[in-house]
Amino acid sequence: MNYNYRYRLNPFDDLRKRLAWTVDTCRQVYNHFLHRLNRHDDTSAYSEQKRLPDLKKWWSDLRDVHSKVLQKVVQRLYDNLSTLNARKENGYNVGKLKWKAPGEYQSFTYSQSGFKLKNTSGRTQLWLSKIGDIPLTFHRDLPDDAIIKTVTVKREPTGKWYAILGVETLDDPPEKPDEVTDAVGIDVGILKYVHDSDDLAVESPDLSDERERLERAQRNLSRKEHGSNNWEEQRKTVARRHADLKRKRRDFLHKLSAYYAREYNLVAVEDLDAKGLVELPGNSRNRAGASWGTFLRILEYKCKREGTYFVAVDPRGTTKECASCGFEADRDANASWNILSRGLDKVGTGCPESPPVETALLREPLRFLQSAFVEGTSTGCQTKSDNVVETGSPTLKERTASAVSE
Repeated sequence: MNYNYRYRLNPFDDLRKRLAWTVDTCRQVYNHFLHRLNRHDDTSAYSEQKRLPDLKKWWSDLRDVHSKVLQKVVQRLYDNLSTLNARKENGYNVGKLKWKAPGEYQSFTYSQSGFKLKNTSGRTQLWLSKIGDIPLTFHRDLPDDAIIKTVTVKREPTGKWYAILGVETLDDPPEKPDEVTDAVGIDVGILKYVHDSDDLAVESPDLSDERERLERAQRNLSRKEHGSNNWEEQRKTVARRHADLKRKRRDFLHKLSAYYAREYNLVAVEDLDAKGLVELPGNSRNRAGASWGTFLRILEYKCKREGTYFVAVDPRGTTKECASCGFEADRDANASWNILSRGLDKVGTGCPESPPVETALLREPLRFLQSAFVEGTSTGCQTKSDNVVETGSPTLKERTASAVSE
């Protein structure tokens, strides 16, 4: 399996300057080959990479950049071109690739060679060819059988440097179970981030303080003279506020997705067009802040890692259709049961044994049907359980803490 491990780099001043110089040189190489591409649109990444040795003869600075790094710059350009062409074929109105200005190109990549993890006097360092040994915060060990395939060095808007190690392990992903004994359907929202078919409701994280600090920092930035030293310092402050918001949101998403991937052997979700939802008028900031697309991507790869079925189903009508006749339910709970039902139907022959799948489908709805009937929220059916947790209730907070704990 392939994984990415991200570590904070702690370069000294001379190394920081060297890293910044390498990033800017790669940016210029990208722009050079983009210029050639615009003049000769019949070129390919392979043919352009073969030109690099000749390019070094008159562009002497390139001799101080590792050859694999330069090859990845050219490959990056043609990967961007392929993405652009694919969007055109899908009917999107897109323009041409643009030159990268300073500040718009912030990373470079080593592949196959030119890097090594070293342990010097008990301190881990990352050796990069043409750059040197860079101390890093090695907060998490790599798997014993991990082979480092790529190293991407990236400068964040805050000015901090990170190394992303792309590793490959020899172990195969665990096989999915023959029998589905623990299945769950997940409905995502804004106030209640998830409501699942086991009647667990988890509130969205309260990031209002972080958002308020970000807005205050942005207002201060708007008052500075663009390009001045004060403006640059305030720009870094805004970047740190963005980073704080992003880090706390992703921490929540990682813990929640890990809970579902480990506790169940089938997870059914809605196949959402997250980008399209954000573009809809009204409440777009909250929809963007919910990061549903990111959550589903994280959940998918963690399910693969844990050997859990991940099933994305058509979201149309999951809230309005009745999960069962004769009972009344909270709209989110009703949607989660419909998602689970559709997920199990979609897996179908994916499980060799069909009876266990049917058993998993019936187990939770039957428990709800046996509960006391209460007033529901917005489905036209007559259903429900006495266990629906309303947003902000003490029970919800307790179960939220349980759900997101590792």
